[in-house]
Amino acid sequence: MLLLLLLVPLAGGLLAAMFKGRNADVAATLAMALATVLAVAAIPRGGQPVEGIGPWSPLPGLEFGLRLDGLGSLLALVVTVVGFFITAYSTEYFSSRNREHPSPEGKGRYYFFLLVFVTAMLGIAMSPNFFQLFLFWELTTVCSWALISFYGNREALRSGLKALAMTQFASLFMIGALLILYVQTGSFSFEGANLLPAGRKAAFVIFMLIAAWGKAAQAPLFSWLPSAMVAPTPASAFLHAAAMVKAGIFLAARCLVSTQVLEGWPALLVTVAALITMYVGLGGYFFADDLKRLLAFSTIANLALMLVGIGLGAAGSTAALEGGLLHLWSHAFTKTLLFLSVGAISWATGVRQMSKLTGLWRSMPLSAAAFLTGALAISGLPPFGVFWSKLLILRGALAAGGAWGWVTVVLVLVESALSLAWFLYVARVILFGQPSEAATHGRDPAPVMQGVLGSLMFLALAAPYVGMPIIQWIAKGVA
Repeated sequence: MLLLLLLVPLAGGLLAAMFKGRNADVAATLAMALATVLAVAAIPRGGQPVEGIGPWSPLPGLEFGLRLDGLGSLLALVVTVVGFFITAYSTEYFSSRNREHPSPEGKGRYYFFLLVFVTAMLGIAMSPNFFQLFLFWELTTVCSWALISFYGNREALRSGLKALAMTQFASLFMIGALLILYVQTGSFSFEGANLLPAGRKAAFVIFMLIAAWGKAAQAPLFSWLPSAMVAPTPASAFLHAAAMVKAGIFLAARCLVSTQVLEGWPALLVTVAALITMYVGLGGYFFADDLKRLLAFSTIANLALMLVGIGLGAAGSTAALEGGLLHLWSHAFTKTLLFLSVGAISWATGVRQMSKLTGLWRSMPLSAAAFLTGALAISGLPPFGVFWSKLLILRGALAAGGAWGWVTVVLVLVESALSLAWFLYVARVILFGQPSEAATHGRDPAPVMQGVLGSLMFLALAAPYVGMPIIQWIAKGVA
């Protein structure tokens, strides 16, 4: 079943690349629907990982295979569920009715790289060792480059190259970490990291964290993510909500869940770096006129909050770890909702600049409701999923005690308040008041796109009730 889960989206991408028009839509959507069913069916029962490790490899101490535990299941579900919604949305987004990009050309190429991206993320989720994880890690870099550069104009090509260069620079450190691990232990296993001597372990941890920070767009390696907004909006949603940046968070979580290398000073390093990045992301809000660029800075800040939870979890707080993982889960559906609502706005009006949009509520009520729901949800208002994840992280910080815990609580609360205030301001500007010229031409998008937005509004509220049992299993294993 794990092998089938890995191969189905790959096969769907290959078929979509060979087809055109509606045939490509059908192939991609059916593949993602089947992959979602398989991801749900593959969740390990009884708290034990499911694995199949092959005996052959070209290097001694290296085994290829597939392994799905609680952490991998969480990522696999995020990738497949979000991937399915984005694929279904894309069937109508790429059409001549799209005012921002009216040409439907290249849809097969788009589906190919999107579904190979899904395959790569599933490979990361099911990798049984660091080496195999690295192979799929590199594949995500290629797919993100192709999707960011999709439209082929000068800005798209430069942004794709920038993302490729910055994330590949970070990946060089992962190669260094793998070399240290293999030379010292003769293995690439997760458990082998615990056998490293103190000095080598410190280098291994720092190198792995740099790789994770680059992929997750953390300071100072964050500028590629706002530039990547030239990608098609559904691709941007996938990059921000389920793939690429979430691979960086997953690597940090894997180092905590499957090894003990983040205990001690690395826990403090992860938390402090994340708090700094959270405010770097927040600062970008106030200079972004492009709605997608605003959401990119929001992603940077929210990824940092996930790492705050992981850092506190490495320091011994089960609640904070649960909060960090729940934030990964809830943020996926909330950020997808925000991106696809902005995509619906630009699809109908041809505009996504705040300075050119007012009064959308009158002409596009469903899209406006979706954006407002996403804005409230991402800011952490109850009863949305992000509220519960932030609450758990704050609880974990209070449990940590001391200056570290209290400073973390204050910084997270201030960031949340400022984020809420700015998103309410943005919603007020673009949704209400007299309709601008662009808004008067707007209309809610095609029925399929509307159905996706409605489903994501529900998931922004209901996500914790679905994901929390898996998250508690993961955190219990760490404890």
